Amino acid sequence: MTDEAPPRAGAKRRPDPPRATTILLGLAGATVVAFGLAAISQIAGPVLFALVLTITVQPVRVALEKRGVPRGIATGSVIVSVFALLAGFFAALFLALGQFASLLPQFAPQLQDFAAGIGDVLERIGFGPDQVQEIVAGFTPGSILDLVASLLGGVGGFVFWLVTVMTTLLLMAMDGTFLPALLRQLRPYRTDLVDAIGIFANGVRRYMVVTTGLGLAQGVFNWLALAILQVPGAALWGLLSFLCSFIPNIGYFIAIIPPIVFGGLVGGWTTVIWVIVIYGVVNALIQSVVQPRVVGNAVLLNQTLTFVSVLFWAVILGPIGAIIAIPLTLMVRMLLIDSDPRARWWRPLTGDLDATRAELRAEDVQRKADRRARHEEAEWHED
Repeated sequence: MTDEAPPRAGAKRRPDPPRATTILLGLAGATVVAFGLAAISQIAGPVLFALVLTITVQPVRVALEKRGVPRGIATGSVIVSVFALLAGFFAALFLALGQFASLLPQFAPQLQDFAAGIGDVLERIGFGPDQVQEIVAGFTPGSILDLVASLLGGVGGFVFWLVTVMTTLLLMAMDGTFLPALLRQLRPYRTDLVDAIGIFANGVRRYMVVTTGLGLAQGVFNWLALAILQVPGAALWGLLSFLCSFIPNIGYFIAIIPPIVFGGLVGGWTTVIWVIVIYGVVNALIQSVVQPRVVGNAVLLNQTLTFVSVLFWAVILGPIGAIIAIPLTLMVRMLLIDSDPRARWWRPLTGDLDATRAELRAEDVQRKADRRARHEEAEWHED
């Protein structure tokens, strides 16, 4: 059975559209999809987040089945485990938000003095009084809490988000029991697509597991360091550091701002410098040294694309888009590049530089050999 009916005898084959037309149609389709996702971000965000979690925990269910656990019990065990992890995370988040709400009023006078100092600096560099007053007004405890609430979408939006994630996780976990068989059925017809799905799933799992482990270590270390420095809300900023570890390039700068502010309020510039040094060392060690070595070839996204993808998905889906930006970008590459043999020449442009690095090493070797030959030739002429 084929996807298309065989051509009639004598029928002329329609020519393929020009490549430029195909590219323009693809860009137009991608634009429509992006605007569509942005329009339904309250639904698309939690659904895509649940998809990433489902892909991450799928090997657990497979491993349980291989050990003889019935399929239904294995699926139920995975669902319970994921729900328990999410429940623990959201419990910690609610406790942290409660601590944040109680912490802010205690430092209202210091925040006002800090805002006044910023206002003076802004006036010196040319900002108008109205602009300065608007910025300074944002440093009151009420304004900061309103900002945090707006980022979380309010209580109603947060409950809807949580219910959507939980329900989607439950349904995807149950449907996931059929996925291996479906992929085996699909392989004879769409081999490239099945291979691309496998590469994508492995990359997402490796990235999420490694980032979660390293982010947890980073958050705990920052929490202990801030507690030693007696920075108010150390546990809260440790949790923020863990969350921001999923946001490449930008997350570090988001996570360091609150401990700098509160550290400066209680300890002055000495505490601020210590916070910057500790966060800088931890970030450089984990995200610049350890994580690339452990993740290895799972992601293969260049730095520019990584940075732009965080901004793009944050605009499309909000904060959750920034957190799962890398898995979503891998999914887009899987659909547009990895599943189409004709488009795989794009992979080096997205960050798959193994062949490029080998070519550069060969060029370096050749360049050294040429310099050595010229040097030996010059010495021979001198003799």
